[in-house]
Amino acid sequence: MKYPDVIQATFLSRPNRFIARVEVGGEIQIAHVKNTGRCRELLVPGAVVFLQAHHNPARKTPFSLIAVQKGDLLINMDSQAPNQVWAEALEHGLLIPQLGVADTVRREVKWGDSRLDFLVTCGDQKAYMEVKGVTLEENGVVRFPDAPTERGVKHLQTLMDIKRSGHMAYAVFVVQLEGARYFAPNAATHAAFAKTLQDASRQGVIVLAYECHAEPDSLTVTKPVPIRIGEQATSSDGSLPCQPENRGK
Repeated sequence: MKYPDVIQATFLSRPNRFIARVEVGGEIQIAHVKNTGRCRELLVPGAVVFLQAHHNPARKTPFSLIAVQKGDLLINMDSQAPNQVWAEALEHGLLIPQLGVADTVRREVKWGDSRLDFLVTCGDQKAYMEVKGVTLEENGVVRFPDAPTERGVKHLQTLMDIKRSGHMAYAVFVVQLEGARYFAPNAATHAAFAKTLQDASRQGVIVLAYECHAEPDSLTVTKPVPIRIGEQATSSDGSLPCQPENRGK
């Protein structure tokens, strides 16, 4: 995905989870933060950030904060980006482990009282997918979540129900940076999510993690990231043949 009109700025403070004070060209401006997570390790005073400029006088904020520089890492922190880049990957021929290349892709599908991100068909197989964005990184290890998420637990429970019904179910973690050593659930922050992810994996829900190539103005899914759930280590083994001949029918 591409962002138009991206500029560099300096992060100053975050008065609340929706806005940030930034310095742009020597002036203090207010930017909308496109991620309501804590992001405490990312949004530190003096950090280099990247903003999308909006040319809409009706907006309350003239900019949206989409990425941040953390040492040598550029991290996209737009919480809407993971679904978009995953959809683009599916549409451009992502080879989904245990499924294949998608024939059709539907977004925002209901199952019971839950809403999941994708319903993918491949031949006569149906696969439901829930996508989570990952921005928390430490020494190459990436984790989710960065704050307790009861909604995330419910999504995993829904995926287990889907699996029991006979359909395929995927929990997909889109890592919004590159160079990750492995992905693991963040048990220290939300033990219930980590346990539920382990239970889901044991019951046949397929857990995938893919990293992205991040630029100040773009984000693209690139390759699988090894996964460690509890004491058991597994790896994603899909590939991303982004060529027209590999597209689904």
